[in-house]
Amino acid sequence: MKPDVSLNVFGDPLITCSVTPMTGYFRNGLCDTCNADEGSHTVCAVMTAEFLAFSKYVGNDLSTPRPEFGFDGLNPGDGWCLCASRFLQAAEEGCAPRVRLSATHQRALEIVPLDVLQRHALDAPLPE
Repeated sequence: MKPDVSLNVFGDPLITCSVTPMTGYFRNGLCDTCNADEGSHTVCAVMTAEFLAFSKYVGNDLSTPRPEFGFDGLNPGDGWCLCASRFLQAAEEGCAPRVRLSATHQRALEIVPLDVLQRHALDAPLPE
């Protein structure tokens, strides 16, 4: 069961990551999470060709359409709620996508250090 109001890394209400394509653990456009979300799909990332190639290489092909699952495949520029651990892995490998902090759930901070998210942020950094 998800909370009534999910918060982003700023402590503000979580904003939409993407509805085209529809993303999120709950497929509601938000990087909401709950205890059942073992992958912590909490980082709102904007796909890049480099990241999509990396993700495919490490076994999670996000770019190939899978119509049997209603998945059209992702393209560079698409917003998507990534697993926090996959984002951290990509950051460590130097191919992390950009992040929308205002659409990234605060639970991402349990896995990804704040400074790593800030280095990849598209929106305003957190105040010091």
